[in-house]
Parts: sequence; C-alpha cells; structure tokens
Amino acid sequence: MDFFAQQARVRSSSRRLVVLFVLAVAAIVAAIDAVVWLVLGHHPANGESARSNLPLLLGSSLAVVAGIGLSSLFRIRSLSGGGRTVAERVGAVVVPTNARDPALRQLRNVIEEVAIAAGVPVPDIYLLADELGINAFAAGYSASDAAVCVTRGCLDQLTRDELQGVIAHELSHVLNGDMRLNIRLMGLLFGILVVGIAGRRVIESNAERSSRRDGAGQIVLIGLALIGIGYIGYFFARLIQAAVSRSREMLADASAVQFTRQTAGIAGALKKIAALGLTSRLQMANRQEVAHMLFCAAGRSSELFATHPPLLQRIRALEPGFREEELIRIRTAMLRVAMQATASPLLASAPAPAMSPVYAGVIPGMAIPLVVPALLTGALASAGTPARGQFQRAAALHRALPTRLREAAQQPESALAVVLALAASAAEPQPAQRRIIVDAFGDDVLRAVQDVAADLASLPPGSRLPLASLAFPALKCLPAGRQQTLLVTLDAVVNADGRVDLGEYCLARLLRLQLLEAQRPRSAPIDGVKKLPACRDSVALVCAIVAAGGCSDEAGARRVWLMAMQHAFPGEAIEWTPPPAAWQAPFEQALDDLDGLLPVAKELVIQGIVVAINADDLVSVEEAELLRVICAGLHCAVPLQERLGAREGSCLAS
Repeated sequence: MDFFAQQARVRSSSRRLVVLFVLAVAAIVAAIDAVVWLVLGHHPANGESARSNLPLLLGSSLAVVAGIGLSSLFRIRSLSGGGRTVAERVGAVVVPTNARDPALRQLRNVIEEVAIAAGVPVPDIYLLADELGINAFAAGYSASDAAVCVTRGCLDQLTRDELQGVIAHELSHVLNGDMRLNIRLMGLLFGILVVGIAGRRVIESNAERSSRRDGAGQIVLIGLALIGIGYIGYFFARLIQAAVSRSREMLADASAVQFTRQTAGIAGALKKIAALGLTSRLQMANRQEVAHMLFCAAGRSSELFATHPPLLQRIRALEPGFREEELIRIRTAMLRVAMQATASPLLASAPAPAMSPVYAGVIPGMAIPLVVPALLTGALASAGTPARGQFQRAAALHRALPTRLREAAQQPESALAVVLALAASAAEPQPAQRRIIVDAFGDDVLRAVQDVAADLASLPPGSRLPLASLAFPALKCLPAGRQQTLLVTLDAVVNADGRVDLGEYCLARLLRLQLLEAQRPRSAPIDGVKKLPACRDSVALVCAIVAAGGCSDEAGARRVWLMAMQHAFPGEAIEWTPPPAAWQAPFEQALDDLDGLLPVAKELVIQGIVVAINADDLVSVEEAELLRVICAGLHCAVPLQERLGAREGSCLAS
C-alpha cells in the first residue's frame, strides 16, 4: 500500500468536507436572510425600490455571522487547553515516572520508543484506570503539546506491538493537526446550534411580554424560523463533522504504519476489538467530549453520525486480504484461553489481591460472557500476536540510556541539568560555560550539571537528542520564565568557545522549537498550501547544508546535493551554491518557508534529504540529528535511519 498517496487522498477529502461545512454556514445565513426579507422586508413591484431592503439584509447577515462567529470562538476558547488539560478533564491520571506496575512501565517504554523513532518529543502520559475497554486518545495542537491517554483495557489485553500500533495511531492525530481541525469544527457546530437556541429565546422573551403589541406575530415567525434553520443546519453540520472525523481516522491508521514500519500491530489491536464486540466502549459520563479523538468508537452510534469507520473497513485498508471469518478464529482462541484459565487450579488458588477487576464483554452472537482476570493477561495477549515491529533501533537506544540519566530526565530541575550538560558536550564544562550556568541558575545547578556530565561521557553515539526528548515533558513543567532562561543559557553555552558544531546546534534548535510551541500551543502551524516550485531556493539551501554536513570536500557535497535535488526536482538544471559560512539563520528561515508546503511536497523534500544522507550507505550521528531537526521544523515524523556509523570530517562551516 502507498500510504503517502492514501494520506494525500484523505487530506484532500477532509478539505472538501471542511468547505462543505463552511458552505453550510453560508446556507444558514442565506436562509435566515430570506426569512427576514419575507417577514420584515419591503416587497415593491419595481426593482428600483427593492434596494431599500439592502440595509435590512446586510444587518441580518452581519448579526447571524457575528452570532455564529462569537459563539464558535467562545467554544473554541473553552476547548483550547493543552493536551494535558483535555486528559485531566475526562478523569485521566498521570502515569508516574517511577511506576511499579509492569504494565505501566511497559506503556511508558513504548511511548518513549515511538517518540524517539518518530523524532518527536515524548508526550505527557495518562491512564484511564477504571476503563476496561480497549481504547486510547491523544490531545494537543502539536507534538510539543501532546498528551497520550490509554485505558486500562489497552494494557491488559494488547500485546506490546499492538500497544505500539495504537500509540503510533494516536500520535499521528497530533502530527496531522487533527485536534486543531476537530476543535474548530466543534466550535462551528456550537455556533450553528446557538442559532436554534437564539430562536427559542426569541419566542420565550416575546411570550413574556404583551402579545398584543404590533409585530408580535412577526417576531414569533422569526423565532420559529431560527429554531428550524438552526437545528436543521446542526443536523447536517454533524453529518459533515462525522465524515471529517472518519477520514482522519483512516489517515491516522496509515500514518501509524509509517511510524512503526509494520501493519500487524495496529491491525492486531483492531482485530481484537472487532472479535470481542463492544470492548472499546467507555463508561465515563463525558466520553462524548473526546469521542472524535478516540482510537475506536466509545459506544454505539448510527452510521450517519459515526466518528470512526467500520472496524472491518479499517482492517482491510491495512490488510486487503483479510476475511471476516478470521474474527471467529480469534474470538474462539481468546474464549478458549479464558475458559481454560478460569478452570485452572492455579487460578482457583490464586489469592484475591492478585485479581484485577473482571472484564465482562458479551461476544456478538454468543450468550456467554468473556471473563478476563489479571492472570490471563499474558495468555490473552498472545492471541493474534503480530510480528515484531521495526523499532529495534529506537528500543536499543532507549535501553542503552543509563538508568540514572533516565531518572534525572524525568524531574524538572534535574532535567534542566541534563540538557545543560548535553549542551556543554564535554565530561567537564569549560570555565566560560560554568560561569554562564552559575550566572543563570546558581551554584546548585552547576554542581548538578557537573554530576550529569560525567555520566554523559559513557553515552552511546546518537543518544543526545533521544535523551533530550525524554527530558522534554519535565522541562515543560518548569515555570515559563525559567524555560526562557534555559533557552538563552543553552545558546550561550554552545557559543562559549566561539564555534558551534552541528550536534550542539541541533540540540539547541530542537529544544527551542519544541519549548516555544509548548508555551503557545494554538500557534502551532497546520498543513501548508504551497507547492514545491515555490520553495525551490529553500529546498536547495537545506539540501546544500545536509550535503556539506556529511562530506569532507566541496566536490563530494555537490555530488550529494545534486542527487537530492534531482529527487525533488527531476530533470531540472539547478546551479550548486555552497552554504554560507554563517548558515544557521538562513537555514532556519528556509525551514520556516518549507513548513508552509503541502504535506505531499514535504514528503518529497524529506525523501530527497534521505537520499543525500544515504548516498554513501552510512549515516553519521550528526546527519541523523540534523534530519530530526529538519523534520521537527517541517512538523513531520522522521524516517528511521538504520545505518548509523562514524564519518570523518565535514565541509560545513561552524
């Protein structure tokens, strides 16, 4: 399956549906204008006098647009809290960094590995501890503001690979800008509903006054029209919103396969939900607030208003040859495991504290309930186990990080010391760097930095940015002023010796980009509209910087650059220009320009850069880190690079 092509089709479909949504609002305005004209307007025989209705119709249009617009803005503002706010609003609890529950530790490890492999900061992690169905959601305007929340059922009933597929699907929603789109559609939906509510208020206020006064009947007619138009518009707007949500679910499934490099994980999770029937249902009262963000539907709904495509449709999009009969086999296997374990003497003699709450989900077409105690977790999870995913490198990087460093990265103040030590990039910070740190944060932070720096000396190659990614959730918890001081101090530390190497630049740039986006989540960019030819110069500059960073001479850099440019602009003759000595500022301006590209055009740029990086079948640590910075600047997932190795020299000025 060409997942990039599918993403382009889904995005195009979503844009058409959003246009329909806007047209629905325009139709409501026109319908209300027509009612106002019929009830209050003048109806002369000649067209010249008809112009006297223009002020009336203009005032009516402005009033309706203002009412819908202000109501929508109010609703959007009420929903505009970060991902953490949304998770806490539905009763989710933070997964502690030092959790003893093996399932929670596995959840944290999986999320951190997905984030490392996709090149995004680690999101905040939440659990719906009382929800026994298989479901999850992610909230946030961007990856820097994301929170991922899973149900207890996900932990107890999914394999590690299936959980990985679910997490990748949820992070895809954030990277694809789905929450921003959904919040805006929800705001417009509320604005349309307010039209009907306003009509009801008009009738109620008119009834409270004397009905004998002139114009009372006309006001009632207008009120009735507002009710009818408002609720009819709301009905059709809900249909469009549901269609948009369904299309974005298919996009998230395709994106999850990109991240995990395999279909079996997410497909396996979907198969288990389909085999067990209602196991994705949520019991919380306010589940509708996050219904459009969930991995699967939270309950029953009509096909017209369904926020998710049918499970079989999603499974077949991932595995075209899948047959419905396979669900019977999976269902039977899971039921057999449950029954055998229920009858087991070991289970009968198990002490009560070892038992978790039971899952009672009636399998469609069967009268007996499926009971899944905690002791069945391993056996049940093995049913339909997919092949191992392609995250071995990310998992290996994660495991290679010393426990002391991982724990330090999980607390705000110690995470501050970790990233400052990473910026110093030496076993012992230089005197100038020590003075900068003391001036900014004091002696205590300097001592913590020196302690951490000794541990960093033993880090394996390529671990610097993954460790910074692990520290990101803790850094977000620092006060805004302390975060700003950190960014200023990072720049000063990496410039303390008068030169900035590529690794130092990548660390400072990535943290600046992510922390600033986390501080202003609503300002995170959405899908661009520019086409590739409009950004030719920016593509050429970025590719030249990548080529120069991976080559020791200009001739080699020019050859690699031509390979990248021919991938992005096949057949075009483009003149090589070496990157400037002071390349950092032009590079960042070029990335800002490229961030406005269409998603398909961004993919071509990333593919061209990967061609340049892989030109010699060896990916240096600096090249891998630069690729992560580029992908973060373009708000894309980073392609996983397997061929990491050392390379001598670079012709990139520092």
